[in-house]
Amino acid sequence: MATDIKDAVRTVDAAAVMGLLPGRPRLLALGEPTHGEDALLRLRNELFRQFVEQEGYRTIAIESDCLMGLVVDDYVTSGTGTLDEAVERGFSHAWGSLAANRELVRWMRAHNEGRPASERVRFAGFDGPLEISGAASPRQALTALHGYLSAGVEADLLPCTAETLDQLLGADERWTDPAAMTDPARSVGRSAEAGRLRLLADELVALLDAQTPHLITATGRDDWDRARLYGRTATGLLRYHYGMADTSPARMARLCASRDMMMTHNLLAVAARGPALVHAHNSHLQREKSTMRMWQGPVEWWSAGALVSARLGAEYAFVATALGTIRHQGVDTPAPNTVEGVLYALPEDSCVIDAPRLAAALGGERLGRRVSPWFGYAPLDPAHLENSDGLVFVKDVPQS
Repeated sequence: MATDIKDAVRTVDAAAVMGLLPGRPRLLALGEPTHGEDALLRLRNELFRQFVEQEGYRTIAIESDCLMGLVVDDYVTSGTGTLDEAVERGFSHAWGSLAANRELVRWMRAHNEGRPASERVRFAGFDGPLEISGAASPRQALTALHGYLSAGVEADLLPCTAETLDQLLGADERWTDPAAMTDPARSVGRSAEAGRLRLLADELVALLDAQTPHLITATGRDDWDRARLYGRTATGLLRYHYGMADTSPARMARLCASRDMMMTHNLLAVAARGPALVHAHNSHLQREKSTMRMWQGPVEWWSAGALVSARLGAEYAFVATALGTIRHQGVDTPAPNTVEGVLYALPEDSCVIDAPRLAAALGGERLGRRVSPWFGYAPLDPAHLENSDGLVFVKDVPQS
């Protein structure tokens, strides 16, 4: 089998990835089957550098809090703050502690030094302000949106005052209570105050849209774009909190779908400003439904990649990543009757593979899905190969 697919194997670089595609996509999504491995993040960094220098890409978007990502973007584009502050305050999921993420931010700032705005690289988080343990308060997004509109439009157009928002929001601890993740009764998402906030958030976003020509002229497109981010984050968070109070069996499926919808809206906004490399878990970027086993049982939902692909068509490309071993996490040599096992038999330590050609070559093989020894690793589903544009394979991931 290794002989059958050797012609589809290339060295891992930007040129090899682009050679799999009919043209330069607006969003080029690079997946990973697990989080937190510096070796994979360094590979991402090198590919991004090549895409910037060779293909004109100008943004990297990663699976991190979209509001926190503004701290990194401000630092890399204008030097606001320090590198330490950017990595400490600009990443969610504790990913600012990863050496490769720090190196990415450092390189982006150095690249932008002295360059005109049109040539600067940008950073974006495209996840919602969400963690496994729960969701953030909508306070930051709502108050920032209200503040932007208060400075830009006549006061009598606003649906409420800042004081009204503050009273309805109450203490942030009401929203961030981790117990609400598993106990819907602990959520405030369907309280009278939350319902009023959803209506006000909708009115604020509608006002932002209605005043677009004036606001872009008065504040500039970048500030208007940021206000739109605040608006979709506020409405997305309030929808997520509403879902956290759901007591039906579909609760977790709806929450997962709500999260990927927030990702989708952020990715479409990133796509609107030019070509970007997107990096996240394979399950968020694939074109198929995602599945996960939660404490309530298995759930499935349409991934952000599937939703974005449906909107952008050929302007969206997805390259998955598969791994051979991560021995420090208990992921040992893959069985030969898996995709990872077939690729592990190749002599290359890492490579880029034409996924549809690989799927065709494996057409007669009855391959199973690799068994995952731990929750943080998701092996490749052989059935998804034909819907990927390419595949990066890394044979052995060393301990950082």
